[in-house]
Amino acid sequence: MQNIFPESTLRIFTQNIFTAIGCSEEHAQLAADVLLKSDLRGIDSHGVARLSGYVRLWEKQRINPTPNIRVVHETPTTATVDGDAGLGLVVAPFAMQIALQKAEQYGSGWVSVRNSNHFGIAGYHALMAVEQNMIGFAMTNASPLVAPTFANERMLGTNPMCYAFPAGKYPPLIVDMATSAAANGKLEIAQRSGKPVPEGWIQDTNGQYTTDPHALKSGGSLLPLGSDREHGSHKGFGLSATVDILSGVLSGANYGPWVPPFVAFMEPSANPPGEGIGHFLGAMRVDGFRPVEDFKDNLDNWIARFKNAQTANPAQKVIIPGEPELEAEQDRKLNGIPLVQAVVDDLNTLADRFGLMKL
Repeated sequence: MQNIFPESTLRIFTQNIFTAIGCSEEHAQLAADVLLKSDLRGIDSHGVARLSGYVRLWEKQRINPTPNIRVVHETPTTATVDGDAGLGLVVAPFAMQIALQKAEQYGSGWVSVRNSNHFGIAGYHALMAVEQNMIGFAMTNASPLVAPTFANERMLGTNPMCYAFPAGKYPPLIVDMATSAAANGKLEIAQRSGKPVPEGWIQDTNGQYTTDPHALKSGGSLLPLGSDREHGSHKGFGLSATVDILSGVLSGANYGPWVPPFVAFMEPSANPPGEGIGHFLGAMRVDGFRPVEDFKDNLDNWIARFKNAQTANPAQKVIIPGEPELEAEQDRKLNGIPLVQAVVDDLNTLADRFGLMKL
């Protein structure tokens, strides 16, 4: 069963929850904006469905609602930001603003982040660059749930990466993806709906494929993009390693199996090598390479040609990266955001917890 809510209703509800845990109005509005962007774009696993997870981390004193987010190392084109254990939903936009300022002045800006938390969808942060005719980059490491190729031990997160390019007559081209065979959020959706997942997403504790979405809870692990070596899992492993090194090793955050878990019932490592979760964000001015309109004209031409590529099935068309999310956003802004009953019940439990009006 799904329930439909107007964007405004969920936005106010989410802001009130973040305010209730001690966030400032500014931070509560920003955090809500990041989560709602996910729901609007059809990425239901990273929207308000995650709200109770942030609250549980706050209850465990693993999220600081009033962080002193600051630059701890800097050059003209680079910086490292310490998030002071704040919401990644707030820390990452702070870091991206620095990247944008540096790019505006020097052509590009690159910011690594340590001591942060889950930052929502990478696309939100990369799109900040597109709005200024820049190319945006955003990535983050995450809780270790993924086994490297040939391994049977959780060593890496789903470690998403996003690249966003401004176009002209077409919407921005946005490549926003996990580096695992499937994002953990898709498992959570399958768990709530009681459905199996496709083979190749998960292995059980013995390293055998399983379609049980609950397998992680019994010691299983997600698989890298490609699922197995024959289908290119070493490439997914390499992409995930790149995200982990840029986000964690470069910034001084935790990395690999030491990244703190998003779920509050699991405790972080006793002797971690770094601080919190790490992100890496960047921006490049298009006009640092060529006139913006020339780039956009060529990208429009690229998009048009790919949209009209011959397909094996005439009923199918090539999908340009970012198109499904844009279609979802247009529809949900008009018709509302669907939430499964389990998520509504979870949110209403939060409302009771803080004495707020239920959905």
